[in-house]
Amino acid sequence: MRPTYCSREDVMSALDSKTTSNIDAIDRAIVAASDAIDGAMHRIFYPSRETRYFDYPNYYSRSRTGELWLDDSELLSVETITSGGVEILAGSYFLYPSNGKPYNRLALNRATSASFTSGSTAQRSIVITGVYGYTDAETAAGALTAGMDAVQTTIQVSDSSAIGVGNLIRVGSERLVVTGKSLLDSGQQLQGSLGTQNNAVTVPVEDGSGFHVGEVILIGAERMLILDIAGDDLIVKRAVQGSVLNSHALNDVVYVPRLLTVERGSVGTTAALHSNGAAIYRHTPPGLIQELCLAEAINTLEQQSSGYARVIGSGDNQREAPGRGLNDIRSQAEAVYRRYRTAAI
Repeated sequence: MRPTYCSREDVMSALDSKTTSNIDAIDRAIVAASDAIDGAMHRIFYPSRETRYFDYPNYYSRSRTGELWLDDSELLSVETITSGGVEILAGSYFLYPSNGKPYNRLALNRATSASFTSGSTAQRSIVITGVYGYTDAETAAGALTAGMDAVQTTIQVSDSSAIGVGNLIRVGSERLVVTGKSLLDSGQQLQGSLGTQNNAVTVPVEDGSGFHVGEVILIGAERMLILDIAGDDLIVKRAVQGSVLNSHALNDVVYVPRLLTVERGSVGTTAALHSNGAAIYRHTPPGLIQELCLAEAINTLEQQSSGYARVIGSGDNQREAPGRGLNDIRSQAEAVYRRYRTAAI
């Protein structure tokens, strides 16, 4: 599974989803939206460790011999560079633009003896191993609450609000794609009864610090969204994600979706051992790209639900829904992030 630019939970929250039966459709719409963004912008917005090959400069282009345009292979960091089988050491080259990544051009340091050589052929003679993509920005997203070996595909986390399905996360040097979320016993019980009224929104627990704003909890068969925390009271929105308002009794168990199913060693990294308490970081694409992904996914789902015949107005004024708000977001994102250079000339 590829990393996506918004999560399943983002879409469900935006739609105020009343059912979880369309999870597969939501996931497909998000992946399709992320793919469409990559294609429209001519770049990817997540980091991927790869080895890529380039032709000797001047072979097909008019670029200067000591320069290599990376085109759609934007770099975030370099591990090794070889040319004609000979390594070009750090300090023997510069990455541009000099004001920061992503880097789209590499130039040899003329104060050194480094040079590009073609070896037996000019084709694929330059090899660069590094992290490619537009951004590797991250946000702290809690920690592991149990150690993990190098093969298991489930992890336990401290804060389910910070991570959603489709997110790319990092623990140590390993990156993982979240493919699912399941419930765990929080270790806490309800400290009072809870009625069936929508305005009964205060959930007393043993220790409020054990929860996070934005988490969804499960008591009985009812899911609730934590909106605020006051001491040991959780202030919630009742009956979310298709669940039904219900009454709950003292000592009912509180569950949280803190068991994540993950794809190990994603985007070119290697699966490794991680200890209990290891910090988790979530990759954060640019805000406008996240909003576009969310808008595209919601548009797809709304079109699906109407058989791709969504209309507005009635009678003689009925017409196909144009999605102008979506077009505005697309235009803004393209103005800021679309890469127009496709090859050296």
